[in-house]
Amino acid sequence: MSDETSDAIIGDAIAASLEKPERARRRLFGGKKAAEEKHSFTHCEDCGAELHGHYCSKCGQVAVDYRRSFRHVVADVAESFLNWDSKFVKTIGLLVVRPGWLTNQFVAGRRTRYLHPLRLYLLVSIVFFLCARFISISPVSARKGEMPPEARAKMEEAMKNMQNLPPGVREQVQKALAEAAKTPGPAESGAATSGTESPPAASPTRTPGKDESSDIVQFDDNNGPKNPFETWLQRRVKDKVGEEGTKKELFIEALRSNVSTMMLFCIPLFAFVLKILYLRHRRFYIEHLVYALHIHAFFYIAVLLTSFSAVAAKRWAPPLERPLIWMLSIFVVVQVFLSIRQVYRQGWFMSTFKFLFGGFIYLFVLIAAFAITAFATIALP
Repeated sequence: MSDETSDAIIGDAIAASLEKPERARRRLFGGKKAAEEKHSFTHCEDCGAELHGHYCSKCGQVAVDYRRSFRHVVADVAESFLNWDSKFVKTIGLLVVRPGWLTNQFVAGRRTRYLHPLRLYLLVSIVFFLCARFISISPVSARKGEMPPEARAKMEEAMKNMQNLPPGVREQVQKALAEAAKTPGPAESGAATSGTESPPAASPTRTPGKDESSDIVQFDDNNGPKNPFETWLQRRVKDKVGEEGTKKELFIEALRSNVSTMMLFCIPLFAFVLKILYLRHRRFYIEHLVYALHIHAFFYIAVLLTSFSAVAAKRWAPPLERPLIWMLSIFVVVQVFLSIRQVYRQGWFMSTFKFLFGGFIYLFVLIAAFAITAFATIALP
């Protein structure tokens, strides 16, 4: 750095330290503090180049004086990261209404007026998965005390038919009916209507009298020695879930927290699927990746809007809940289909075929990714 540039920077620092704006005394219940005077830099604090605007023409650093109040620093960071004033709101609106058009605008080079696709996806995904964490997990074991009226009526009718049974058989049937009433399913109607049949014998992998809902994964211990991988997997499942499913809620929470990372890795795979489907278009992979980021962000916003609308309709207009969910779901599917046709500019028949075929392939990718995520959640400490 030259001596003239160093002298200019030192001069700016000395001038900034000597300029002390007058501040009015602030009383306890009144009085306003004078507004702080913003210092205008003449040279960049990073590279020392002469400034001709708010940004340095050499290194691009913004001319912001951070020797100010914490409120100004937070406002500058929020403005640079979110751009609430123009970019963020405009991009979100276009993403909901015209996601394909937004992708075309970015690919065509008109990028400064919209939020970057990666930043947009990260912001939307953070909000989406934070909202998803507020959804409570209510396992079957937490609903043991609840019994529907139909199950209660069937149980009372079966109890009346058991008066002529021997005492031992009656106790077994009562126990089976109680288990069937606690765990809704096929066993409920079978145990309630039979009345005269004894309960089936317990399988080798289940203990009689144990709550079946507490067992997530069962291994048969009576089929001889296991291979090392099965032994290791059984040990990891017992560590993660518990011997009788006592820690299954913690496992589900850990699995749900890993889904966000899984989706971030699935986006490049979705772009690769699009690259294969539209190989003859000779598009670059980055164009497919931009569309993948936009369409995933659109899907997250659509799911949030559908969920909030369903909750509001259930509270204020219950008859409209199901029709509203169906309408919004159809809107999401139609928007994704129209965005594909708008971005790749093909006819209705080919767009429909690739929409269905590509959706099937990506569904298989999501299932495989979820299985890998569940295995990683079990395997990792």
